[in-house]
Amino acid sequence: MNNYNDIIAAIALTRIPGLGVTGIKHLLDNVPSASYVFEQKEHLTEIIPDVSLRLVQALDCLEAFKFAEAEYEFAERHRIACIPIHDSRYPMRLRDCPDAPSILFYRGNVDLNAPKVISVVGTRKATAYGQDLCASFIEQLSELFPDAIIVSGLAYGTDINAHRAALKCGMPTIGVLAHGLDRIYPASHRTTAKDMLEQGGLLTEYPSGTNPDRQNFVQRNRIVAGMSDATVVIESALKGGAMITARLANDYHHDCFTFPGRVTDKYSEGCNQLIRNNEATLITSTDDFLKSMDWSCGPKTVHKPKLQSLFPELSADEALVVKILENNLEGVQINTLSVQANMSVHRLSAILFSLEIKGVVKAMAGATYRIIQ
Repeated sequence: MNNYNDIIAAIALTRIPGLGVTGIKHLLDNVPSASYVFEQKEHLTEIIPDVSLRLVQALDCLEAFKFAEAEYEFAERHRIACIPIHDSRYPMRLRDCPDAPSILFYRGNVDLNAPKVISVVGTRKATAYGQDLCASFIEQLSELFPDAIIVSGLAYGTDINAHRAALKCGMPTIGVLAHGLDRIYPASHRTTAKDMLEQGGLLTEYPSGTNPDRQNFVQRNRIVAGMSDATVVIESALKGGAMITARLANDYHHDCFTFPGRVTDKYSEGCNQLIRNNEATLITSTDDFLKSMDWSCGPKTVHKPKLQSLFPELSADEALVVKILENNLEGVQINTLSVQANMSVHRLSAILFSLEIKGVVKAMAGATYRIIQ
């Protein structure tokens, strides 16, 4: 696959009239690359039966390719990585979401498929209570998992507090932007954003020249939720971006957690509602979070069961999953397992179910699986 052609095609798809995010994702779920869509457009209705002739005709759009080529040149000049959805660098956790972007623009130095990725979100009007919670949660997390990535949106309040707490603790942190990488919004966070390029990165689906319009902030929340193992809501009113992110995490079947607050506190109303509606797990400490996710940092036992010989009927994919779990006897969260096995969560879920039926693995809290010893 020519990576240049795939990048150009992935960007061009975002400029095809009438083709939205979910429409693009549907196309890309059924082909090996974005460039394949254009290369095989004459046969697209045969390859994907529910594709309309009107869409095929819309793909013949010279302006879309001119835009894509100009954006690629901008990215090259500014050392921005263009990551199409079929690229191995693309966040695998996000790739499984039905509205994942066809292309991501990234400046940074950390692997977007790191073993542990946590999004920390909340109100833009963080109280002293929320600021302390955010700082202590990340500080305690850094002591056990210093390489875990903290993801947020570089906005005022909880977002910037999370990024700065991560930087202070030496943890990598990624800001998901609601605009192109030719600017930083708000401008007052420029210094923090610069530091993040050395200890994390900045990520967006938007090309250069995109303004930080209101609807873009809502859209970018799906990336915050989708690329993470879990979303942690620190503080939130009944409405706001953090509530949207929490509900997106639920829609994507990713874990969601929140800290409770006093019933009289405006910026705890949303958190308390998430708990009441079973949309988030109540936590009061980092330890609660780690136990729910079943993330252990304790010593691993040296006695490993040789399950592949005990279960010769395992398929190649099942054997691969078993091998990973054999090396992580305390258990592996499904999104982490998806990254390590290089399988989609959907495919992996079927394999894990089969292994459960065979009595090889056990499902635990936090969508975590471990070998039955």
